[in-house]
Amino acid sequence: MTHDLCEVIVTAPDPEWLTDLCRDLVTAGLASSAHVVHPVTSIYRWKGEVHQANEARAFLRTRQALVAAIVEFVVPRHPYEVPNVTALPVIAGNSPYLAWIRSETRSALDARESRTSLEP
Repeated sequence: MTHDLCEVIVTAPDPEWLTDLCRDLVTAGLASSAHVVHPVTSIYRWKGEVHQANEARAFLRTRQALVAAIVEFVVPRHPYEVPNVTALPVIAGNSPYLAWIRSETRSALDARESRTSLEP
């Protein structure tokens, strides 16, 4: 069992924009990898009305300690007023794959020290 890894989910209206965002997150060492899925149908309540839209959805593998840095990276760049950036814990998996996620992501200390380089 592992408690230091998670999967971060980000949705967006444009799959190309989301793909570029994921590439930036991986390049910055905030995620080891991403899967971008399009289309997904989203049904949601917003400002008292029910809406339906086609969106893209990204699933990023990372360390839980990096979630705050990911949120800080995504929110100011995102086209939505209130973007979905949520994290789910990884509770178990293929040990070599989990070790790879750790090796390809920054430590929390590295992320804190270089936050200024992530500004939009």
